[in-house]
Amino acid sequence: MTKAQKIVLSASRDIPFNQLVLSQSNVRRIKAGVSIEELAEDIARRTLLQSITVRPVLDADGAETGMFEIPAGGRRYRALELLVKQKRLARTAPVPCVVRTEGIAEEDSLAENVQRAPLHPLDQFRAFLALREKGQGEEEIAAAFFVGVQVVRQRLRLASVSPVLLEVYADDGMTLDQLMAFTVSSDHERQEQVWEAVQRSYNKEAYQIRRFLTEGAVRASDKRAQFAGPEYEAAGGAVMRDLFQHDDGGWLQDPGLLDRLVVEKLEREASAIRTEGWKWVEVATDFPYGHTFGQRRLSGDGAELTDAEVTTHAALKAEYEQLEETYAQVEDLPDEVDQRLSEIETALEAFQDRPIVYAPDEVARAGAFVSLDPTGSLRVERGYVRPEDEPALKGADADEPDAVSGTPESEPDGEAGAEDGEPQEADEGLRPLPDRLMTELTAHRTLALRDALGSDPDTAFLAMLHVLCLKLFYRHGLDSCLEIEAKCVVFGQQAPGLADTPSATAVEARHQAWADQLPGEPAGLWEALTAFDHDSRQALFAHCIGQTLNAVHEAWNRRPKALAQADRLATVVGLDMAAVGWIPTVDNFLGRVTKAQIVLAVQEARGEAAARRIDHLKKGDMAREAEQMLAGSGWIPEPLRTVGLGNAAIAPPAEIDGEQAIDAPSPERDAGDRQADPRAFAAE
Repeated sequence: MTKAQKIVLSASRDIPFNQLVLSQSNVRRIKAGVSIEELAEDIARRTLLQSITVRPVLDADGAETGMFEIPAGGRRYRALELLVKQKRLARTAPVPCVVRTEGIAEEDSLAENVQRAPLHPLDQFRAFLALREKGQGEEEIAAAFFVGVQVVRQRLRLASVSPVLLEVYADDGMTLDQLMAFTVSSDHERQEQVWEAVQRSYNKEAYQIRRFLTEGAVRASDKRAQFAGPEYEAAGGAVMRDLFQHDDGGWLQDPGLLDRLVVEKLEREASAIRTEGWKWVEVATDFPYGHTFGQRRLSGDGAELTDAEVTTHAALKAEYEQLEETYAQVEDLPDEVDQRLSEIETALEAFQDRPIVYAPDEVARAGAFVSLDPTGSLRVERGYVRPEDEPALKGADADEPDAVSGTPESEPDGEAGAEDGEPQEADEGLRPLPDRLMTELTAHRTLALRDALGSDPDTAFLAMLHVLCLKLFYRHGLDSCLEIEAKCVVFGQQAPGLADTPSATAVEARHQAWADQLPGEPAGLWEALTAFDHDSRQALFAHCIGQTLNAVHEAWNRRPKALAQADRLATVVGLDMAAVGWIPTVDNFLGRVTKAQIVLAVQEARGEAAARRIDHLKKGDMAREAEQMLAGSGWIPEPLRTVGLGNAAIAPPAEIDGEQAIDAPSPERDAGDRQADPRAFAAE
């Protein structure tokens, strides 16, 4: 029996650096990994940790020349060469080498590069942790291994992960992305619970793990966190952070503490506003859309400039005009001049933004709303007068409500015994015409005026605009002879976040812009409207008409024909609810419909395969999964769809998992009946 031949390893020896040369057999051609400069610094710090593989250089007769070429280890050679050039290493310094004589040089180079296994991230974490436990700081570790401090922090953050999960990762039971997702929480028990839940779910992505771990926490981008975040951290509130991806500031773990701090801070702000003399100040994180409906808003005037401000304004304006005149012919302004002009423009604009001053007697009967805007900044709405705080009307205006309501008034003295409106013979001399005669005469005039107005479209349009503005911009808008009632409906049931939607913001801004252009009292409205140009009147008319629109479905108020008209208007104006910012979430839709309807929504937006991935989940988990899957899809439920925009629903199956599905739209189905159908997206 022949014995197996023992392996003989290649000899190793120290070879002077000046006897080494690079080999053309090195297969590495593309630069990768740590730079030569960083490797040189590492060698200077720790010396050479790995020998260089070399082969003797032979002459034409096959004899060794005393020089050695390097097929594997070229980067280490270049790093040593750099240290020699920097005179930090002697040219004859001995270099530990493994001398190869067998095989092929290219094979040596390829084997060394291919068979080398990179360090496992978990091993790197444990190594960094050991260094920190031995007293090295994060910056020191980062500098020693030529990595960013953030990389060191990320690896050390893995210490917050349960040892059970670390072992799962070490055994390739989860990906690095999944492991990193667990670092947002330091609760090992919760981490293990989430991992078990993820194992049973089709969705094992890192974002799903983060979502489970941050459930119930408040994102730092939430307006409450933006408003009272510093106070929350000062009070010791815990914040979860994700070092492995952008987290918008993390998650605040104690919503109760945050809400209390928000209320306290709002109350402090409100206390300062109360010192302005307002009769009442209401405070809330949010107010519902239309919370000022029925209240008159004070117009107020911009505060006048003080003498010092007038002087400053005049000086800035003079300087600006002087600079413009001086450099009028210069094509490219000097940087310092351009910067100065910008500074002056900014300063002059600041003079235009004057604080609003209200009459003291008006302040005494009006109030203010204090809340947060969507960015978390303080929002103060001053100068609203409640109906019960309005001063009593005087003179002719006081009688107007009776006339509008149809309450009869007593006849003047001497008229009670009159017949057919004729005065008694005993009554002689000048006196007011009898009421009945006035009624008959003005009936003639009304009919003639109807005819004249009906033949004058421009004036009719102006009269219509006048009455719309009276009703929508003034509390006592009774200065019109047109029997037209314009109503702006207040939404009885508020959808979550309705007041902060782009549509609500746009409508409110446009209404306020028009209010600022109209006179403070209705008596001057007609003259103001006649002074507007044609385009301005058209724009104001469109705004007023838009304010009166009511397309709300109400179970107690069936209006199928009115809702059908709303559908036609939506088609004409090309309304796209996805484009205006509506997206399906757990709060506004998915958490309030049946499982079958959630599955159908995902099926319509993402297809059958996506729908099958969630059809086995519980209702809450299904709604959260669907929110993620529908994000960015542009999907909207049937009541929000506009005919002709290509967002009509596909024909759904009659039943999904034993639950009634949403009726599929059909060409024959009346739009109003569709809106009024109580089965459409009925709450579970």
